[in-house]
Amino acid sequence: MTKLVVTKSKTKSSKLIARYIHNDTNKYLDKLIAQKKKFKLIMTSPPYNMDKEYEKTNSLENYRSEISAVIDKLSKLLLNNGSICWQVGNYINPKTKEVVPLDIFYHEIFKKNGFILRNRIIWHFEHGLHASQRFSGRYETIMWYTKSDKYTFNLDSVRVPAKYPGKTYYRGEKKGQISGNPKGKNPSDLWIVRNDWVKEIWNVPNVKANHKEKTTHPCQYPIELVERCVLALTKKGDSVLDPYAGVGSTMIASYKNGRNSVGIEKSKKYINIGKRRISNLKNGQLRIRKLGTPVLVPSPNMAVVKKPKHFKY
Repeated sequence: MTKLVVTKSKTKSSKLIARYIHNDTNKYLDKLIAQKKKFKLIMTSPPYNMDKEYEKTNSLENYRSEISAVIDKLSKLLLNNGSICWQVGNYINPKTKEVVPLDIFYHEIFKKNGFILRNRIIWHFEHGLHASQRFSGRYETIMWYTKSDKYTFNLDSVRVPAKYPGKTYYRGEKKGQISGNPKGKNPSDLWIVRNDWVKEIWNVPNVKANHKEKTTHPCQYPIELVERCVLALTKKGDSVLDPYAGVGSTMIASYKNGRNSVGIEKSKKYINIGKRRISNLKNGQLRIRKLGTPVLVPSPNMAVVKKPKHFKY
């Protein structure tokens, strides 16, 4: 089984902070700024303006205005050597059904605030809603921005095993010597659900009905997705902020790997769920999909795999 190269945290968990703030994000960010708080990583999945239970659909113009104000404040809370990971999908116009890629929408706002795009990471998953008048959406993106040219990037913490570890240089002074890094290779900017290292991809299923981390949150992202960003872009003891914390996946990934975290969330229901999850993590009782676990390959003998006789393909 292929495994990610991950170093276990030696930070004493009793000293770590995983703090929920029950408040409106835009308002509470002002308080954090006044307190001169700073964070090494800001990671979140913001509202998509899709009329979920935690948001109210707005015009794109008003949505842009509101989210621009948030990003402006986040830039003041980020350390100069820090990173922002902004995980987004698409906005679907409820009337015309036009698809608006939110990563493109947000990029202009981040650039206006002086951020530098380091990677546009593709997160692919196989399961979700099936579309009938367009191809079914099966990927979202993580926009990784930095505030400056000096930033933390712990590649060794997230390397994956090479497919050809015995490959050697075929010419030059190093001819005959091993060409790969003994610690593993760079996992690339494509994170996918299949366990296929030939394409340099990462195994990150989305959180659906049968996922062991599933809660009542309609757009919950997997802890594993956050862990990779936390491990690569922060050091033990650093602080992480999630301005739209939901049920606490960012805080759990941070605490699990020896980082402090603050999560802002306006829904008391989600805070209660998140606090229970954090408490279960501390007690060793939280169900988590282990980082790098291969996706289950169904047996051809399973009933759900067998094709009904009336199917025409």
